[in-house]
Amino acid sequence: MIRIRDNKQLSLFDPWGYLGPKRRALLDASWAGLFKTHCLPMLPVDILAACYHKTHGCPTKELYTALGCVILQQIHDLTDLETVQALAFDVQWHYALDLPGESDTDKYLCERSLRNTRRRAMDNKLDETLFSQITRALVKAFDVDVQKQRLDSVHIQSNMRRLGRLRILSQCIHAFLKNLKRQRPELFTALEKDLPELVERYFAQKALSCFSMIKPSDSQRKLGETAQDLVALVERFGGDTEVGSLKSYAALCRVMGEQLDASGPVKVKPPKEVPSDSLQNPSDPEAGYSGHKGQGYQAQVMETYSDKELEEGEIKPLRLATHVAVESAHVHDSHALVPAIESAREKGLGPESVSADTPYGCDENVRKAADLGVTLIAPASPGLGEKKGRLGLADFTIREKRVAACPRGYAPVDTKNGKNGLRARFDATLCAGCPAREQCPAKPGKRWHTLSYDAKAIRLAKRRIFEKTEEFRDQYRWRAGVEAMFSELDRRTGAKHLRVRGLGAVRFCVVLKVLGMNIFRAARYRKARNGGKTAPGGPDSYFWRLFWVVKERIVSRRAKIFPGRMKNWIGIRISPIEPPWSTHFAT
Repeated sequence: MIRIRDNKQLSLFDPWGYLGPKRRALLDASWAGLFKTHCLPMLPVDILAACYHKTHGCPTKELYTALGCVILQQIHDLTDLETVQALAFDVQWHYALDLPGESDTDKYLCERSLRNTRRRAMDNKLDETLFSQITRALVKAFDVDVQKQRLDSVHIQSNMRRLGRLRILSQCIHAFLKNLKRQRPELFTALEKDLPELVERYFAQKALSCFSMIKPSDSQRKLGETAQDLVALVERFGGDTEVGSLKSYAALCRVMGEQLDASGPVKVKPPKEVPSDSLQNPSDPEAGYSGHKGQGYQAQVMETYSDKELEEGEIKPLRLATHVAVESAHVHDSHALVPAIESAREKGLGPESVSADTPYGCDENVRKAADLGVTLIAPASPGLGEKKGRLGLADFTIREKRVAACPRGYAPVDTKNGKNGLRARFDATLCAGCPAREQCPAKPGKRWHTLSYDAKAIRLAKRRIFEKTEEFRDQYRWRAGVEAMFSELDRRTGAKHLRVRGLGAVRFCVVLKVLGMNIFRAARYRKARNGGKTAPGGPDSYFWRLFWVVKERIVSRRAKIFPGRMKNWIGIRISPIEPPWSTHFAT
């Protein structure tokens, strides 16, 4: 049975009158007032209601309250128990969720109901719906300029332990043996008779803990022994289709393919040959590895910004995140640009220019962004020769799509079409006395020194030339501000260290935490726009609104007859007449 409360229906009397005007003003100016106004009415409870029967079963918890608790839990980075206590006793939560009553029905939610609501919201991907709808509403309410945006990634650590290669192999064997005993006890009994030492070594949790106390000098030998045990288990149960359907057995096969070379005698692969998307922990098989950031996941976040220089006394414009996507840590950043632009466009928040760092600035991304009508402001990665101190194509003089002169100023004798582009030939006699001949990318010959290039190389060279100008530095300097967003995201919501595992759960938490950062920023901006003062509080009831509507009509009607005398009737000007709730619910 479904319970949904209509948040748009007014009470006969003001339910929050007991707070007083000062505390009420504090609540209205805080995140709680903004959540009550802009977020609570937009919660997609109709999608959540489809998970329940309309008439059968016990009454559900009020769905606006239950879904609101799921959101606020991630925003404030609380455990399930802390969330239940906050709903029961925190006045800010009561005001944000519009719960003036004091009954357990209104302000109590058990941990099991909270987990069930979170699971259903995760299964229906309500995090993406919430982020899209509420962010779009905040952009419209606060008139945020979305023309300029910046994109970057942040590392996310899930709730998993960092394991070495030996612990990964031993944990996979332990998980498989436990699963085998539970699902196929007869096969486990036969294995225990045939290989008692293997079962004794990996099955008991106490025996498994010995792998963490191995000396570094013995680790390589123990790794080889564990690899042989893993291969023996894979080969023993390779023909059993029922065992092959177990996730723990699939993990054994995955680890064997990633970490071991079983084509001949069992060997452990060198660390450089292990792929970055290899299994990092059996408890979180979707986590990846980045040599720069480590194990876990990464979140791609794009936010708005303004490059307008502020005058004295002018407040900073509101910056909101318009896109967030979570992926494994091994995925390269270059693949995230186009999906971010398309995602922002689907919300109606598409940018005209995007600032990003070097991994996003490949030539393919620049061209794809231009096809979408977006200017990408990002440095081009240096060429292989430039990294070694050699000259690059950007050091040559380029006119239109051809090389016009070398760094010394000598023009090529001719330029001809080659197999993969163009070939500029320089006179070998002129190149022979060049002091930069060892650093020059042109290949020497008997009569000519040949420089080969294509259209892509020309485009990258022009970008590298432009990057040395003051104009590019002035455009690109705003990208660094995205790091402040990640710092705030971690400090306010704890997004970098989560309590969950798995890509689905990590994505759900991170998206809601980024949404919470948008709410905190909007509340802070609204307070700064009001001069640092809290909005005036006042009652909100049917009678109060009716009084102001009648008063407005009387004033407007009498103003037509006595315009001079009605200028300041009962302490309020005729034009405009603003009821007190306009300051409550206005942005």
